[in-house]
Amino acid sequence: MYLILEARARAALRDIVKQKYGAEVSPITERPPKVEMGELASPLAFELSKRLKRAPRQIAQEIAAAIGAIEGIARVDVAGGGYLNFFFDRGAFFAATRRNSAATPVASATAPKSIVEHTNINPNKAAHIGHLRNAALGDTFVRLLRRTGRRVEVQNYIDNTGVQVADVVVGFEHMEKKSPDEVRRLAAQPRFDYLCWDLYARVTQFFEEDKSRLALRGEALKAIEEGRGASAEMAEIVSTAVLRAHLNTMLRLGIEYDLLPRESEILHLKFWDAAFEQLKQRGAIHIAESGKNAGCWVMRMDEPGATESDDDAKIIVRSNGTVTYVGKDIAYQLWKFGLLGRDFHYKPLENYPDGHALWTTTSERGAENFPAFGHATEVFNVIDARQAYLQRVVVAGLRALGFNSEANRSTHFSYEIVALTPRCAAEMGYALSEEDQKRPYVEVSGRKGLGVKADDLLDRLEAAARAEVDSRHADTPDAERAAIAHSVAIGALRYFLLRFTRSTIIAFDFKDALSFEGETGPYCQYAVVRIRNIFRKLAEQEAGGAAGAAPSASEARDSATLLENDVWELVLLADSLETQIEAAVGAQEPAFIAKYAFQLAQAFNLFYHKHHILSEVDAAKKQFLLDTAALVERQLVAALDILGIEAPEKM
Repeated sequence: MYLILEARARAALRDIVKQKYGAEVSPITERPPKVEMGELASPLAFELSKRLKRAPRQIAQEIAAAIGAIEGIARVDVAGGGYLNFFFDRGAFFAATRRNSAATPVASATAPKSIVEHTNINPNKAAHIGHLRNAALGDTFVRLLRRTGRRVEVQNYIDNTGVQVADVVVGFEHMEKKSPDEVRRLAAQPRFDYLCWDLYARVTQFFEEDKSRLALRGEALKAIEEGRGASAEMAEIVSTAVLRAHLNTMLRLGIEYDLLPRESEILHLKFWDAAFEQLKQRGAIHIAESGKNAGCWVMRMDEPGATESDDDAKIIVRSNGTVTYVGKDIAYQLWKFGLLGRDFHYKPLENYPDGHALWTTTSERGAENFPAFGHATEVFNVIDARQAYLQRVVVAGLRALGFNSEANRSTHFSYEIVALTPRCAAEMGYALSEEDQKRPYVEVSGRKGLGVKADDLLDRLEAAARAEVDSRHADTPDAERAAIAHSVAIGALRYFLLRFTRSTIIAFDFKDALSFEGETGPYCQYAVVRIRNIFRKLAEQEAGGAAGAAPSASEARDSATLLENDVWELVLLADSLETQIEAAVGAQEPAFIAKYAFQLAQAFNLFYHKHHILSEVDAAKKQFLLDTAALVERQLVAALDILGIEAPEKM
């Protein structure tokens, strides 16, 4: 409702200024520091004073006198040296806010499409805490976009032909001496992704002990890309099994996808060949004749301060003919916008519990009927900040091909890493040097096996939450206690990952993540539980005949008379969810919603302790307080839903 009244005030200011002074303006509005000064203020008179050469306060008084009635706004006052302060009709605002729905709008099937690509874990080992930040950010941004009415397609790119998969294949073939059939049997066992985690770390050491062994990686990589022999077969087994584990991990956090594009299809369906020809024809890439990149196809980056050196060129195709990650990503980005002239084959992979279908790409002819994937209007790639240069190369590739509009609508949704506090690393048994022990954080390294596995973390969170739930609700059925513990654990983790701005490095620590006090997901969840308890007890009162009579028409009072400033501020905060969504999408910052949820929960708790709703003897006031609590519940549940956090019935 606030946004509606703000728009009306701005329109009224534009009209009166044009009518009275013949000037075209785009009025600025802001929130006054105190509600006693109104709900909206405009410094427009100060801007006009420069044009009209008159005192701002005099101009403001003229505008206030001439502006006329604005629906939903009780009055306009002049304050200070010339501010125009707008005072809302509190009763009408409260009534309208209670009527408004917090439901997510349904996007038209023909609306412009946004593609959000996130998670993108190499399918060679178990997911870790850093991957969870990517997925939580991406999933929450998808939810935000959908709340604005956008049509969103969620993609999770599967790099099943990359170096990381090749390294695990080398481990199985040359260290473990396994055949594809033996690896297939291993892959059918639980926690195969954990086995690969350990093997991947050992392969790194295997290479470090003898650098000549790196040739094995090159051989495996080429065989995998060409889809031939035991190496390619083993890569398919490993990547498919690990991918299944990743999907199960993400589903624990409520994260789903629409499409899993696989890198193997980009190669086998000649996506890269098509992109390669376009890049060569436009002169966007060339073969390096000398230097460390000799024999490679490279792209020159025309960036400010760039120099003519090999360091300023990005390898697109290696000298041995294999395509780099960024080369394949250029082809993929072209396909996302419908610019490649080619398409994948598709097949359904599975249905999520909610019935939502998950599709994947395939090299062979797939399903006859499938959703229309790709052809986006805008693309958001959720990839960590360390990949910023490579993402710029992808955009440079689009520009080099003349697709400037699409390049402008390609967004690197970057974020900083999740590291470990030294205490957390030590707790997990990692040996740290004296220097590492003094650092604010220790970086995660999959190659070294250093990190918190996602499922281990989720297991610990659920165990801690279950212990708390069991102590409070011992008589509750086991399945219900398990469900509550799960929602509390996921709420704790997702909030922990989302409350930091994207540019902040998160130093992960079990103690912080497991905390249910302070600025945490469980604190926000408990505010909802507290509200629901009020209505549960009210129902018990009414069933027992203890509830007071409803106010009669003569006794009822307008809510405006009951909206004292502290409650009014709570109502304004509850109503501001849409404002926060607009700001979060504009800044591409999900942390705004996390902060809002905490502030609303905190404000409600103050309201709860000040106003004893169920024992209120004034029937009209009691109903008003109940209506306020219901409004807060609706908005807080909606905010938590955007964050991917459930609101349990009890905690």
